[in-house]
Amino acid sequence: MEANTRGTGRLPAAFLTPGSSSFMDFLSEHQPGLLPGKRQLPPTQGVLEAPHGTTIVSATFPGGVVLAGDRRATMGNVIAQRDIEKVFPADEYSAVGIAGTAGLAVEMVKLFQLELEHFEKVEGAQLSLEGKANRLSTMIRSNLGMAMQGLAVVPLFAGYDVDRDKGRIFSYDVTGGRTEERGFAATGSGSVFARGAMKKLFREDLTESDATTLVVQALYDAADDDSATGGPDVARRIYPIVTVITEDGFRRLTEEESSEIARAVLQRRLEQPDGPRAALL
Repeated sequence: MEANTRGTGRLPAAFLTPGSSSFMDFLSEHQPGLLPGKRQLPPTQGVLEAPHGTTIVSATFPGGVVLAGDRRATMGNVIAQRDIEKVFPADEYSAVGIAGTAGLAVEMVKLFQLELEHFEKVEGAQLSLEGKANRLSTMIRSNLGMAMQGLAVVPLFAGYDVDRDKGRIFSYDVTGGRTEERGFAATGSGSVFARGAMKKLFREDLTESDATTLVVQALYDAADDDSATGGPDVARRIYPIVTVITEDGFRRLTEEESSEIARAVLQRRLEQPDGPRAALL
């Protein structure tokens, strides 16, 4: 269904009829082919190579949550892109970090942003953070057919819960299964190493500055052991994307702020290549 821009210039009736507050339901009824999970892939032989993005990390601190991602996309053993963006605002108080098939993931994020905006316009209020996490779970589940063909999308969702006055993190599997993480989380090929780093360094009393440094340390450790994760690239001035979500809303650190944190981490790594040490007891 397309808008009628000729003749009378009027929109089709479907656009003017009150309906569901879900934009996905609207598309499912009137133009299901526009939904990523409804598309049919042509027969292929072997593994379908497409750019994949990793790694995404997140950590909470009193008063908010930090969501960050490296900048590398890979296609098999090749670096497909060195400066891909993997962290996007979902709305004023939440953000999504993408891991998996990059093209589908970016398209899913755009649809998710539109879904939240559509709900707010129809209902006149924002979804709760829990509701947003559930909507994203439904979208991931609708992509299961693609995931079974190797085109999986596994995002990390984080936001500030205005009802509970705290930051929260939600992780997902390819079936849309949702888990609320406590304190910190990671997804993507380097997530095992990033999670290990955060497990030793995370504290409940982190400041916002501590939390942003923590996620950059975790991304550095992921890049140190996972070839699909890119570390800070000083020569090309490519640094991790770091975002902070508090009661003031979503904020992405500027390139100067991100580079300052990354350079400080790199400088310390010259003295301690394996990173900061955690106490034994």
